[in-house]
Amino acid sequence: MPEPVLLPTFETLLLTLDEQIATITLNRPGVLNALNAQLFNDLERVFTFLAQDAGVRVILLTGAGEKAFAAGADIAELAQTDAASGEHLALRGQQVFRLIEQSARPVIACINGFALGGGCELALACTLRLASESARLGQPEVKLGLIPGYGGSQRLPRLIGRSAALRLLLTGEIIPASEALRLGLVDEVVPAAELLPRAHQVAQQISAQAPLAVAAALEAVEQGLALPLDRALELEASIFGRLSATADKHEGVEAFLSKRKPVFLGR
Repeated sequence: MPEPVLLPTFETLLLTLDEQIATITLNRPGVLNALNAQLFNDLERVFTFLAQDAGVRVILLTGAGEKAFAAGADIAELAQTDAASGEHLALRGQQVFRLIEQSARPVIACINGFALGGGCELALACTLRLASESARLGQPEVKLGLIPGYGGSQRLPRLIGRSAALRLLLTGEIIPASEALRLGLVDEVVPAAELLPRAHQVAQQISAQAPLAVAAALEAVEQGLALPLDRALELEASIFGRLSATADKHEGVEAFLSKRKPVFLGR
């Protein structure tokens, strides 16, 4: 039998593994899972750790308790910032969220309760977003005399369009899950009790596919969106060619022709 994986421990989050699915839980429920410097450090550590585990196919990200996914940045830390330290704080958050966004494993945000400010930005950095019916999302930074600093002003319009994003950014409005679904800010809304089971179901659908192909699809979209269409199509063809030489591609084609379930090994 394979040796059991020894999971690291963290001050501000929990990590569990269920076969090929990792679940990260932000664990500061007393402050609605607010994002502070230690949480950024722990997020960086956990995603770096999971990137080295070839057995992990999908990552779920949620918040402890029923009240919040993450209610935003730690206001006590924000209160101490000036021009230099504020820029440093924003760059640090952007660095960690970019690590999440560029993960070779799909990251599914499971949004329970509030996802505000930095919490909404964290969800935006994930691959997919599932929300409970009680979820509330928004970028209320203008109410503090700020704008989003962890990528929200850039990812939000790319996801839901310029006008809808500006409405949220300029008013600081907090919207219910149903409106977030209508805008395309979340991909699915389910009853609270079904949030993690539904996320596991989606994760299992993804983990059943060829892992190299899943990572390549993430790569093609991530890099291609920043390129002119002609160059993006060249990128797609290059990645398609690379996958065509893999053992998983041969397995997938052979399984299809043989009318059997493929066994993908990530090679």
